[in-house]
Amino acid sequence: MRKFLMAAALVAFASNTIIGAEPAHAADGPTLTAVKKRGELICGVHQGRYGFAIADKKGKWKGLDVDVCKAVAAAVLGDGNKVKYIPLGSVQRFPALQSGQVDMLSRTTTITLTRDSALGLNFGPPTFYTGTGFMVRKKLGITKVDQLGGAAICVFPGSTTEKNIAALFKSKGMKMTPVVIENSKELVSAYMAGRCDVLAMDQAGLPGHQQYDAKTPSDHVILDGVYSKEPLAAGVRADDDQWFDITKWVVHALFNAEEWGITQANVDKMKASKDPNVTRLLGATGNLGKKIGLGKSWAYDAIKAVGNYGEVYDRNWGPPLNLARGVNELWTKGGLMYGFPMK
Repeated sequence: MRKFLMAAALVAFASNTIIGAEPAHAADGPTLTAVKKRGELICGVHQGRYGFAIADKKGKWKGLDVDVCKAVAAAVLGDGNKVKYIPLGSVQRFPALQSGQVDMLSRTTTITLTRDSALGLNFGPPTFYTGTGFMVRKKLGITKVDQLGGAAICVFPGSTTEKNIAALFKSKGMKMTPVVIENSKELVSAYMAGRCDVLAMDQAGLPGHQQYDAKTPSDHVILDGVYSKEPLAAGVRADDDQWFDITKWVVHALFNAEEWGITQANVDKMKASKDPNVTRLLGATGNLGKKIGLGKSWAYDAIKAVGNYGEVYDRNWGPPLNLARGVNELWTKGGLMYGFPMK
């Protein structure tokens, strides 16, 4: 009898807490509270990398990483323009996030085991897959990496690229001279001025510098091949699970919006869709936002601000860069971009 009563109690507990009960709406965490009180999201971005984050002459920022910041701001504050961008070098970026100088880091940052486990940070889903690439002056006659022995290579200090190059050259038994410069503009200028033979960075960043920073783009060649795995993602502090959930699910919302045909232009009409996945995402039915401390329209607001992931990609990597999506296509088209279920 005693065992029967205990078993009945466990069943009742399970039914109340797992099946029947609505999860409690947690109070706002420290980061969400600070952002709402401030009325502005502070986002750490690159100092200047075409396609990812670049400021024009009027100080207006654009790029894929910038759009991720805008999407989060829209989801949290209802306005994608309520963002303050802090340009950070590769050495500065992690201390800036750890110290609370920025609320999130959306700055061509590669997820690695060490960064994810030892720096007190959490990283969301990759927003771009790339790898180490090299650009050289055409007159040098270099056509492949194996010909770079003895070269002087311009590279950011403290970056995964710096470590990748060292490992690559060691594996090939070649020597090289790193020319490390923290400031993005100064690094590219050093290469263009001939202080180094090679400009090395994530390959996706090279076409922009070739197109916009070289006096004659055809004088420079981007070598074939990608020489590392660089899954780039936004990072947040590991002490605030709610904020991690918000930044993570905003990105998944952009992936899913593309898969389900939701665009910046049709997002209002899509609220009346017959697809429950779409109406649930846009807040027309249910209330997914409550589970992460946001309003019902959080995903709608994010999509309205920047569009779906495909629109973000095309806006920043279309003409004149014309960078093919490759593995950055949706999983339904043979790529790696995969939105988690929005339920």
